[in-house]
Amino acid sequence: MKRLLLTAFEPFAGESINPSLEAARQMEKVSFPGALVRVAELPVDRYRAIEISLELIRADPPDAVIMLGEAGARYRVNPERVAINVDDFRIPDNRGNQPKDEPIIEGGPVGYFSTLPIRAIVDRINNAHIPAAISNSAGAHLCNRLFYSVMHTISIEGLRIKAGFIHVPYLHDQAINKYPDVPSLSRDSIVEAVRLAIEVSLSLLTPHA
Repeated sequence: MKRLLLTAFEPFAGESINPSLEAARQMEKVSFPGALVRVAELPVDRYRAIEISLELIRADPPDAVIMLGEAGARYRVNPERVAINVDDFRIPDNRGNQPKDEPIIEGGPVGYFSTLPIRAIVDRINNAHIPAAISNSAGAHLCNRLFYSVMHTISIEGLRIKAGFIHVPYLHDQAINKYPDVPSLSRDSIVEAVRLAIEVSLSLLTPHA
């Protein structure tokens, strides 16, 4: 059986919901034939989010990891192409951490590319009439930090795991009271996009022996 770990963050920056977490929770109700999808909620904490994710990966290595996060200024669902080795938090995390111009891993590689089938994911989501596009920047906040840290661990520990990060826009609920206007997608669209991303990723995996 193929195994996939899906992570998503708690709300942050004054929001009461996080679209990534809303979508991830819905995946617990979805059946993926021949696959086991585990869902993990992560704190918006510079340190604990990484610790929890790596603990889960090492305790029961999955075949793939899809990390989800919110990007409120995005118009589309964005599978990320690359994670970079820098922490430069525009706003503090939920524990007050706000690093500036700091490496995530001292002496680590400049970046890591996603190993998810990001082009196939984008094509499948767009074919479902949901806007999606590959993004070449995961930012420099906790989403990028998690993405980089997971890819670094997979690399240095020689793990046979495909992994990558996907950003999703605000939900309509979140955009109602924003000024100036911000883009948003419906809950159904975000949930379906995540489901399709998982489906595509699973279809191209070879499960561990």
